[in-house]
Amino acid sequence: MKKLLAACAFALVSLTAQAGEYADIGLADLKAAMAAKKVALVDVNGDDSFKEGHIPGAVAFEGKDKLAKQLPADKATLVVAYCGGPSCSAYKSAAKAAESLGYTNVKHFGAGIRGWKAAGEKTEAAK
Repeated sequence: MKKLLAACAFALVSLTAQAGEYADIGLADLKAAMAAKKVALVDVNGDDSFKEGHIPGAVAFEGKDKLAKQLPADKATLVVAYCGGPSCSAYKSAAKAAESLGYTNVKHFGAGIRGWKAAGEKTEAAK
């Protein structure tokens, strides 16, 4: 019984650690970083969604190689990845790519594009 409880506790701790892999950034903090021009936004929603509307200034995530060319040279730049909303985990691919490129301040906008729109914020269509 003790082994079973220990295994369950280990699994719970592991899942909790995975869930919080990247710190979340709230809407107010994201908007402040955008206003200060101190953030690189990465949209992981796919081409159709990106073309329809994304957070202004965001780049579409199309893989690590393209991301390397789109992000600023300063590896301390705040990089924020987002996808559809709180239950979407697709953002992790962009966050991991940015981290593997050496970026040290990678966060997640958990509200995603749905939360951005629900807050009445404007989107930008792809050009």
